[in-house]
Amino acid sequence: MSAFSLADLPVGGRAKIASFNLPEEIRQRLMEMGLTKGATCTLVRFAPMGDPIEIEVRGFHLSLRKAEAQGIEVTPLVQTP
Repeated sequence: MSAFSLADLPVGGRAKIASFNLPEEIRQRLMEMGLTKGATCTLVRFAPMGDPIEIEVRGFHLSLRKAEAQGIEVTPLVQTP
């Protein structure tokens, strides 16, 4: 599967972080919070108006602005039943 934006992930979808297309300052802040290349994350939910989004990464929940999530390229993981 090809990489796409974290903001495009459906609720409950799991993905592996592939790369960042964000300014250095924002990228560094997100990396300090555990969003590193290769980390697995799950989209938990969208806020009522669609922004921010809540993800689970490394066992904790993190809220991101949709604009930040659009700059994070992910590779979706296939879920097994």
